[in-house]
Amino acid sequence: MPETGNRRVLAFDYGTRRIGVASGQEMLGTGQPVAMIPARDGIPDWSQVEALLQEWRPDVVVVGLPLNMDDSENEMCARARKFGNRLHGRYHVPVEMVDERLTSYEAKGDVMAAGGSRDFGRHGVDDRAAVLILETWFGLQGNHAGE
Repeated sequence: MPETGNRRVLAFDYGTRRIGVASGQEMLGTGQPVAMIPARDGIPDWSQVEALLQEWRPDVVVVGLPLNMDDSENEMCARARKFGNRLHGRYHVPVEMVDERLTSYEAKGDVMAAGGSRDFGRHGVDDRAAVLILETWFGLQGNHAGE
C-alpha cells in the first residue's frame, strides 16, 4: 500500500435509494464525482460496486457517516456502517468512516448556485456529496499528520 499522503481513495455517500461515489488522490486533496449507483432499500448492485473498485483500485475506501447534529448516531449511521463492513468483508479493502453532516445539503446548494435542477429526487447530488465526504477525509488526514 502506498504511504500516507499518496493514496488513491474512493468515497461513498451511502443512501437507501442511491449511493454516490467519488474518487481522488490524497496528494492532491480533491475528488471528482464518479457514479451514482441505484440501491433498493440501501442494497446496491454489488457487481457495480465491484466494477468501480476494480477500475479505480483504491488504497482506502471512505464511507460517509450521517451523524445527528448532536454527534449521536441514528439508523442511517448503522446502515452506513453495515455498508462499510460489507465493502471490507467482500473486497478486503481498508474502510474508514467519516462524519458527513451537511454534505448532501452543501452539494444541493452547489448545484442550485450553478443553476442546476432543483429536482434532487430525479437528479441526485449523491456523487457530489461523495466528493465532499472525500475532501472532508483528506482534510482530516492533514490534521493527523501534524501539518
